[in-house]
Amino acid sequence: MIIIADGGSTKTNWCLINDEGTKINFNTEGYNPYFASIEYITNSLQHNLPSDLPFDKITEVNYYGAGCSTDEKKAHVKTAMSVVFTHSQINIDHDLMAAARAVLGRQAGFAAILGTGTNSCLYDGEKITQNIDSGAYILGDEGSGCYIGKKLLIDYLRGYMPKAIEENFWDTYKLTRDDVNEQVYTKPLANRFCAGFSKFVYDNMNVNLGYAHGLVKTSFDDFFTNLVTRYPNYQQQSFNCIGSVAYNFRSILEEVVAENGMQLGNIIRSPIDNLVKFHLNKS
Repeated sequence: MIIIADGGSTKTNWCLINDEGTKINFNTEGYNPYFASIEYITNSLQHNLPSDLPFDKITEVNYYGAGCSTDEKKAHVKTAMSVVFTHSQINIDHDLMAAARAVLGRQAGFAAILGTGTNSCLYDGEKITQNIDSGAYILGDEGSGCYIGKKLLIDYLRGYMPKAIEENFWDTYKLTRDDVNEQVYTKPLANRFCAGFSKFVYDNMNVNLGYAHGLVKTSFDDFFTNLVTRYPNYQQQSFNCIGSVAYNFRSILEEVVAENGMQLGNIIRSPIDNLVKFHLNKS
């Protein structure tokens, strides 16, 4: 039995493939090693993985995770998982590799992530050949759910929201300005907190389309200006992307892709199904 898992900063999608080839899907929270300690990851896995998983029969775990971009961070996650998957060979890779394999398979091209965070790369069909650092949620992550959420929160704190949007925001969250500052500056997982507000933007598209559309489009414009257009010959590539933000705001993303002279490629919410196919074909 083998497991393939795609872990973002918010959620991890898991797929167990048993010896008969049956696929069993389940979810846990996300485990970004920049924010989650070894102890936190281990404890969460022990409490949130299905209790009936046949741990002693799982021979291989292939985990692709947000934040797993260096050997140190990969070892961080592997150490935590080794406590739970005691009979398994554990392979840790970056979620950017998951994106590339999911949207491109073994074809060369451009791949990106627009979810809680942002990332992008050029891929040669086997390995990532170029990656411009996204800067993570404090310094960058343009176009991500966190980036959109931060823009919304800034408008709320400064009183720039249209009245109807502001009323809906208060009715939905009951957050004071002090609450927002406490969540962002003193509590853990601020990136996850900010990213959660991208759903509010999506849900309020019909309340004030101009405002919501503008918020998202500006975020995608920043993503292209600061990241995508910095890749050599980017207009010769199709734009391929995974992530809930790319999927949910696809129509706006299509606008920005076209404005920047690229062709739209594969846009998928989650890479897990394509990753499973990749590993089964590899086997």
